[in-house]
Amino acid sequence: MEKTILQYTKVRNLCRAIFKEKTGDYGTSWRILRPSSLTDQIFIKAQRIRTIQETGQNKVGEHIEDAFQAIVNYCIMAIYQVRNQPENENMELDLALSAYDILIQEAQELMLRKNHDYGEAWREMRVTSITDLILTKVLRIKQIEDNNGQTNISEGVEGNYFDMLNYAIFSLILLEEQALKNG
Repeated sequence: MEKTILQYTKVRNLCRAIFKEKTGDYGTSWRILRPSSLTDQIFIKAQRIRTIQETGQNKVGEHIEDAFQAIVNYCIMAIYQVRNQPENENMELDLALSAYDILIQEAQELMLRKNHDYGEAWREMRVTSITDLILTKVLRIKQIEDNNGQTNISEGVEGNYFDMLNYAIFSLILLEEQALKNG
């Protein structure tokens, strides 16, 4: 588990650095987005990853790692928007980073609990299967959103966003391990 914590922390720090840089470029323009718009952004990124995995072709040039990093950050934004009403005002950078840190820490704590119970099964999974799980979670969220947030027995959207965030981080860890293994 110690190896996982180190790898997870490395990826989370990279995603945070990207979030910080993009916030420097764009401000917190994402605050205007409804959670459903962020769900669609996650869908676009996950679908792109799957298309590249299936075809072996990448015509845009953005690496799938970039798309997984974007999924992590879109999930953070979506969780924040679920918890806070979308608004058309920029947040200060320090406040945005503080919110990011709180949410990514929640995600890591969830990962540790689930990793304990599941015995790090994700390490034996294919990145393509994790991509499919992310797409499944997106479709679940879209259905919940279409049902105005109502569920009968299932967890709500927030839990699904956290799961997708962690799946994306797992994929980034596995991709880095594969790259190191292949030299």
